[in-house]
Amino acid sequence: MESRGGKGRARGRARGAPQGGGAPGGPRPGPGQGPGAQGPPQQNRPPGDPWNRAAAPAPQQAPPAAQMGPWVRPQMPAPVVGAGRGSRYGGGETGELSAPVEHVRAVQGDGDGEKSRATSSGVRGRNLKYEIIRTRPADLQTKKGTSGAPINLISNYFPLIQAGKFLLFQYRVDFNPDVDHTGARKKFMHQALRDTLSGYLFDGTVLYTAQRISPDPLEKFVENEAGEKIRIHIRMVSELAWGDFHYIQLFNILIRKCLSAMKLTLLQRDYYDPQSQINIHEHKLSLWPGYFTSIRQHENQVMMNIELAFKVLREDTCYNMFLECRGPEPRKEFQSKIIGSSVLTFYNNRTYRIDDVDFSQNADSTFPLRDGSQMSYAQYYADKYKINIRERRQPLLVSRSKPREIRAGMPEVVYLIPELCKLTGLSDRMRENFKLMQALADHTRVGPVDRMRKLQDFCKRFLGCPEAVTELRKWDFQLADRLIQFQGRVLPMETIVAANNSRYPAGPKADWTRDLRAQRMFSSANMTRLVTICPSRQKNECYDFLQTLQKAARGMQWDIGQPQIYDIPDDRTNTFCNAIENVAAKMDPTLIMCVLPTNQADRYGSIKKKCYVDRGIPSQIVLRKNLTSKGVMSIATKVAIQLNCKIGGAPWSIVMPLSNVMVVGYDVCRDTLKKQSSFAAMVATLDRAMTRYYNHVCEHQLQEELSENISAFLIVACQKYKEVNGRYPERILIYRDGVGDGQLPFVFTMEVERIKEKLTNEIYKNGDLKMSFIVVSKRINTRFFTPNSNPPPGTVVDDVVTLPERFDFFVVSQCVNQGTVAPTSYNVLSDSMGLSPDRLQMLTYKLCHMYYNWSGTVRVPAPCQYAHKLAFMTAQHLHRPANRALETLLYYL
Repeated sequence: MESRGGKGRARGRARGAPQGGGAPGGPRPGPGQGPGAQGPPQQNRPPGDPWNRAAAPAPQQAPPAAQMGPWVRPQMPAPVVGAGRGSRYGGGETGELSAPVEHVRAVQGDGDGEKSRATSSGVRGRNLKYEIIRTRPADLQTKKGTSGAPINLISNYFPLIQAGKFLLFQYRVDFNPDVDHTGARKKFMHQALRDTLSGYLFDGTVLYTAQRISPDPLEKFVENEAGEKIRIHIRMVSELAWGDFHYIQLFNILIRKCLSAMKLTLLQRDYYDPQSQINIHEHKLSLWPGYFTSIRQHENQVMMNIELAFKVLREDTCYNMFLECRGPEPRKEFQSKIIGSSVLTFYNNRTYRIDDVDFSQNADSTFPLRDGSQMSYAQYYADKYKINIRERRQPLLVSRSKPREIRAGMPEVVYLIPELCKLTGLSDRMRENFKLMQALADHTRVGPVDRMRKLQDFCKRFLGCPEAVTELRKWDFQLADRLIQFQGRVLPMETIVAANNSRYPAGPKADWTRDLRAQRMFSSANMTRLVTICPSRQKNECYDFLQTLQKAARGMQWDIGQPQIYDIPDDRTNTFCNAIENVAAKMDPTLIMCVLPTNQADRYGSIKKKCYVDRGIPSQIVLRKNLTSKGVMSIATKVAIQLNCKIGGAPWSIVMPLSNVMVVGYDVCRDTLKKQSSFAAMVATLDRAMTRYYNHVCEHQLQEELSENISAFLIVACQKYKEVNGRYPERILIYRDGVGDGQLPFVFTMEVERIKEKLTNEIYKNGDLKMSFIVVSKRINTRFFTPNSNPPPGTVVDDVVTLPERFDFFVVSQCVNQGTVAPTSYNVLSDSMGLSPDRLQMLTYKLCHMYYNWSGTVRVPAPCQYAHKLAFMTAQHLHRPANRALETLLYYL
């Protein structure tokens, strides 16, 4: 890609070959490498205006470290911010600043972008750094809407107040002889410049300062611990004008330096306060409260986004987990549980991602020191941390560094003692424990008033830290003492459409459950034969539930006929699968319903695979406990709605102001069996009421394959649309989920263009393609509040906290009863539909009413949510696309 101006070249010079006699940096051992050495080979891992334009109604503690020489450590100090994968951070505050691929690059995720997540869908990355590209059309005069009633809002941003604009000078720094370790480089620079510069930031190679250094180049000499002289060569490579993207990098690094000064601990990407630890002893868990911070240029000013974060730690160690593995193959069992996990070494508060387990080594194994002698792991911890390893025979955990981490000074392989590692996060079993999750939610689900108070407390603590305030003053900055306030808009309440054009309001909380039960569904599919498979001992309970189901369906004026029961002798997986084969072959069912004793994942997956892949028949799972629940009528109503949707019906619609438009939802999920593969799911509407869909799933391994699949799907979807409507769609609106900010350059420059090219070449040959491509981001850190509560559903924000280089907006589409509501970010990468920003916002909010698994609004437009459900179902349970007989049914609800 082409760099703009001189920025890319400046970075190239700053990162280029060493100048002034500096030795090239080769792979050599550095301070603190200790046991991190070349390890064994890696083992194999197992009515009215349809736009509603009227205004809306108003563990054990580590002892102090002993003093030892700098060449002996079992782990490296954590790499700098942005130096590789996020699971390795434990200290430091500066970032590895590297060149932009295109336009602008930021150090860390902003409040509007997608947070990287460990359970990546195949396109999200783990890097903190990503490119920020300008996607706002040059001819877009305004991205602000006008519909709705104004509302006063508060957001979790603090403005960064600047005394004045200043020049930023960028210098290249080289050491001779070369110094591998970033921490040592910083130490030597501090010695060299403490009497020369009052304020600077240094990442190990590049130096930033607001003062011009004289002379240029400048040479300084310091001594290392061996008494050798180190020559430091400093030369200017660029003079950066105000507004250059390096300023934002500098601000982020500066803030993180201030957070360290506040005695907060860096774990992975965020800072936590171990002194405020919350213990949940009944579940052997503890919580570290912390903060996510990011600074970025927003519409009118530079602001710091801050959001509350919580790190879950388990009281159990990895050795406890090892002891609990008592199956026929305990080693494989332990590997399957621990590999991929993040652990905390509590003696120095650093996190590591576990890549393997080395059963050939233990605490008595040795590693080489810099002087060539050998030391055992047990002896190292006894000398360094006064810790006695209790079980010497336990295997060692292996954490492998990425190339960028190695360049930052990390050893290639780090060995860890299981006994000294605490597990972080929650296991699947823990997530299924309702009481445990409720206990966590009592602390992590923070309401809007308490959240604002905690954010203001953070600001007070920040401004009360002399070191942090002094650090900002060096650069003529200060942090505002109040959260940003501005005006948003509340879009008008939506109208829900039932059968025969009967209409009712969605309600102030966007929940129309009560009205739905008394209305005839928008369209009712023909249920010719519903067959229910259940164990014989639940036959009577099943019969009673089916009676209730019929009653609930009649309440919505839907006749499901007389359901048939096919009883089986037991609830084993094979018994259910064999029964499905018999029912499918002999009874010609419209839908098969199975009654299961528990929500066992493997049995659920086998049943779904048998129905969806092998037989192409819609299915419904009902748990036994729901057959006799106190709320059985409510459950039966929801099941009836699902049954109708799965065979082609629709419970409701909305007033759709546009005709001949196809809305597409797209999401990706990684296959749980083949980690290198992902499933992309695409869902497209086929009618004006947005109630009929065409579904498609494809497997891919590379992002380029992903883009080709999207283009091919859209061609087929347009053809399906033409089969139903007699013509191709006039407009195509694509909602693309599963994109992190790191993938935006590729999506913007490659994916969108490929789609346009393919559609133009094969369907819209006259150049009349009208298409909008919108990236949907749910995992964001932006929050909105009113002075005393959450903002209502339909709240739109398109100014102040949005980004000047984007055509973007936020929508709060849901109402939550607990905690703080989370908005969704929409980034319009391409728009030729001819709709105003106001119409695009309203259409997006309308589509949030069309997800049929919930009689209320959801966080994203329904086609996007359907795509997520389809991708998740395929990747988690089916592991292959479903039978094509189901391609126009919402069978995955």
